[in-house]
Amino acid sequence: MESSSSSPVANDPCRHSMACLMPPHLVEAVLAGGGDDHKATVLAVGEHMDEVREAPPRQPPPSTATPPARQVGDAGDSDTLPGTVVREEGGPESKDSRVEEAYEVAGAVYRFYREVLDRNSIDDRGMTIVSTVHYKKDFANAFWNGAEMIYGDGDGTIFKTFAVPTVTAHEITHGVIAYSGGLVYRDQPGALNESLADVFACLVEQHTLGHTAAEASWLVGQGVFADGIQATALRSLKAPGTAYDDPHLGKDPQPYHMDHYVHVTKDDGGVHINSGIPSHAFYLLAQALGGHAWEKAGQIWYGTLQALQNPHATFHDFARKTIEVAGWIYQTGSLEVQHTRRAWKLVGIDV
Repeated sequence: MESSSSSPVANDPCRHSMACLMPPHLVEAVLAGGGDDHKATVLAVGEHMDEVREAPPRQPPPSTATPPARQVGDAGDSDTLPGTVVREEGGPESKDSRVEEAYEVAGAVYRFYREVLDRNSIDDRGMTIVSTVHYKKDFANAFWNGAEMIYGDGDGTIFKTFAVPTVTAHEITHGVIAYSGGLVYRDQPGALNESLADVFACLVEQHTLGHTAAEASWLVGQGVFADGIQATALRSLKAPGTAYDDPHLGKDPQPYHMDHYVHVTKDDGGVHINSGIPSHAFYLLAQALGGHAWEKAGQIWYGTLQALQNPHATFHDFARKTIEVAGWIYQTGSLEVQHTRRAWKLVGIDV
């Protein structure tokens, strides 16, 4: 078991290094239903991702005792990482809007983890938050490679941008998960990994906007799709399975209940699909507790991530631990514990 102070890249680069935003089922849907331009886009993405997977992972930047510096590189439509550094902490603003978007949203993610969860950056030791923009030409994805955030510019036809708060928070949270003991990126542990990234992506956005659980959109990837695409976001925690329904994308396949769990071998066992079940459980808990979701529900989920120490955890394992953690924080038998248990039961998991 790796500790929170060890390097997950050095210890096991395959476990978490390719957490990509756009899941395989979306690629397949575009290939099946899109025109030649759309197919060319996703085929290019697939080729680029194969190249990245085969390349050795970069070591993450060294940690410091002080608050982390943000650093943004420009790959210049190449695959060079981190590219030419064009923006650093406290330095002059860039005229490139993509650079500024990456810089600002990295700051929002850091502030959330520091102010709400008392975590000092990704590794809890002040790790520099590095981002690279303009990765490859028209690259329609964003991903965390174990050391930094990497953004494509989108193809302009289906995807218009990836530098949006929930995308960045989602990908950086994969790093937080890796430095918190990790979750194997396959089947239910992998779906928990994806779900946690979605949950904290929503909480970062809600914290930034000051939204309560009732006011929040509970959408991940809102704003990534180009005009004309029939989609509100990539995923919805409020209503899994409703984020998009488009001729080029197909219909959002996420289930909200274990009765509809999808058994597949692709997508590492459906990690982007079945993540809808634990994500919806979190949404239900946040609604039941009311107020700002990060104040109670978020504390339970983050506390569970830190206490779990089981990289092969199933949904039931995680659910059981949330009950335990809720009891630690709010006392056994509290309303918080009761609502946590009920939220899991409503998605078909009895604990």
